[in-house]
Amino acid sequence: MNYDIVILTASRYENPTETDWYINQVILEDDLVKKALEQKGFKVIKKAWDATDIDWANCNYAIFRTTWDYFERFEEFFKWFSKTNKIVQFINSPEVIYWNLDKHYLQELQQKQVNIPPTLFIEKGSKDTLANLFSKTSWDKAVLKPAIAGAARETFLISASEYNRYELDLQRLISEEVMLFQEFQYRIQEQGEISLIMIGGEFSHAVLKKAKKGDFRVQDDFGGTVEEYKASHKEIDFATKALLACPHKTLYARVDLFYDNNNLLSLGELELIEPELWFRNHPEAVTKLADIITDYIHSNNIK
Repeated sequence: MNYDIVILTASRYENPTETDWYINQVILEDDLVKKALEQKGFKVIKKAWDATDIDWANCNYAIFRTTWDYFERFEEFFKWFSKTNKIVQFINSPEVIYWNLDKHYLQELQQKQVNIPPTLFIEKGSKDTLANLFSKTSWDKAVLKPAIAGAARETFLISASEYNRYELDLQRLISEEVMLFQEFQYRIQEQGEISLIMIGGEFSHAVLKKAKKGDFRVQDDFGGTVEEYKASHKEIDFATKALLACPHKTLYARVDLFYDNNNLLSLGELELIEPELWFRNHPEAVTKLADIITDYIHSNNIK
């Protein structure tokens, strides 16, 4: 059977036999996207990116939504993606996805005057040590995390007074991949992180993510909470500028920002592959996304 659009998920969310509140949210988000696209007249299916019971050659477009296992299986994912993007058109585009996978993009955005937290990139095979890194920066706390990651994988909050506890972790990780060493941002722990959802390059809605008491990670995987947030004009302008600095056009995006240690707006991440977009709280946003995708597909068909 041929499909106009495939909504990509993880296998555990495709047809789960058991659910909980979290899985129900994931299913609801995907269903909202599916119904909005079907109302535009498209034939739509939801499938895991690693599904073996689908012929990708029979699919015209694919959109990443809840593929929240690919960062646990990078090698397998890259092989699948490099093969599939030759026969399926992806939303967002493969250029966006490859660019956004590696947090080296933060350096590019910084060069375009987008404020990011003070960051050192520790390249694979580096001989750096935590003692050396803290000596170079004089930071009292830092976050160590991979350049290619998700869901706070291999992320550590390290104090300058206790770095010896994490030296083996650093050496283990930099033997395999590039790592980021970032100055710890106290205001995230105190105030949270703001996520602005952008559809077709324009602001749609925002949420505030907060870490549970005693933690620094805002993801709900670690007990973080999410609440509605009214973004200021200044925050929307910052998010718009950050997205415009991206070298490739996006149909959907999430811009994560916070107030840094100097109380200046700073970019945490651009989420352009499979960001949670909280459509369940803002159904008008999924309608707008369906409109944007419809225009995109129609313009491609005209070419």
